[in-house]
Amino acid sequence: MITRRTFMKGSLALAAAGSTLGGYALAEPFRLGVSEYAMTPSGWPRGLKLRLAVIADLHVIEPWMGLQHVRQIVAKTNALEADAVLLLGDYVPSSGMRKWARRVGGGIVHHDDWARELGRLKAPLGVHAVLGNHDWWEDDTVQIQHSATTPAGEAMNRAGIHVHENTAIRLKKDGEAFWLCGLGDQWAYYMIGDRPPTRGSYIGTDDVPGMLRQVSDDAPVIMMAHEPDIFAMMGEFADRISLQVSGHTHGGQVRFMGYAPTVPSAYGDRFVYGHIVEEGRHLIVSGGLGCSGLPIRFGAPPEVVLIEVGGEVA
Repeated sequence: MITRRTFMKGSLALAAAGSTLGGYALAEPFRLGVSEYAMTPSGWPRGLKLRLAVIADLHVIEPWMGLQHVRQIVAKTNALEADAVLLLGDYVPSSGMRKWARRVGGGIVHHDDWARELGRLKAPLGVHAVLGNHDWWEDDTVQIQHSATTPAGEAMNRAGIHVHENTAIRLKKDGEAFWLCGLGDQWAYYMIGDRPPTRGSYIGTDDVPGMLRQVSDDAPVIMMAHEPDIFAMMGEFADRISLQVSGHTHGGQVRFMGYAPTVPSAYGDRFVYGHIVEEGRHLIVSGGLGCSGLPIRFGAPPEVVLIEVGGEVA
C-alpha cells in the first residue's frame, strides 16, 4: 500500500512539476477530451455490442471542477449515446484540493448540487456508480464509525443514480444478457476507532465473492472498481470477469514522457492508465477528470472514456 512517505514524495514531485511547467500544468485540468477503446473479451457473445461511457475522479470543487464544468462533462457524455454510463468514484475533493481552494477563494460544491447535475446523465441501460476512497475519507464520522454509507453516495441516491456496493445487476441488449457489477472500495477506511489517520494501510468495503454470488448464470460480467489493484488480486474469480473498469490513478496526474513520479497503487505504474491486457484478461483505467493533492495535471489530460465492447478482438 502507499505509505505516508511515498505520498509526501509524490506531493513534492507534483509541486515541483507545477512550478516548472507553469501555466500549462495549471490549464490542463480545464481540458476535456474523449478517449476511445474497442475490444472483445474471450467468450464474449457474438451478438452483443455495448457502448459504455465512463466518468471517473471528478473531485468536484470550485474553481477547477465547478458545476459549469460538470454540466459540460454531462453534455459531452450524453452526446456519446452510450448504452450505459459508469461512474467510478471520487466525486468529492481531496483535503489538499480543499486547502488550495481556500487559498484562491474557491470552495466546496454542495453534494446535492453536483449529484443533481450527474442525475442528468442519460443511457438506455442506466447510470451506475461506485464510490471512491475520497468519498469515504471526506467525513471523519464515517471513518470513526466505519459507516456503511457516505454523504456522496446518499446524494447520488437522491439524484436517482444507482450506487453499487458489492452488487450485481443483470442487463440485456439486443436479446443478449450481461452482468454489471460494482465493487466496494478497497481503500475505504484509514481510521480504526478513534486512532488518527495513517494513510498507510486501509480497510476496504470490497467483497468480490459476495458480489459474484449474485451472478446467477454464465452471462459475461463487467466489473466497476474504483482502484485498479483488485485486477491482480482476483484469484479464483479472475476468469469470471470479462472486463474491469477503474479510475483512481488520474493517469498519474503528472506524467513526463509517459512516466508518472507517483501512482496511488501497490503495483507502481503497472495499472496507471489505459487498456491493460494480462493473460487474456482486460482492464481499462481512466485518466479521470479532476485533480487530487494539487490543482495541476501534465501529460495526463482529463477525459471521458468510451468503450466499445464487442467492437473488435484485442
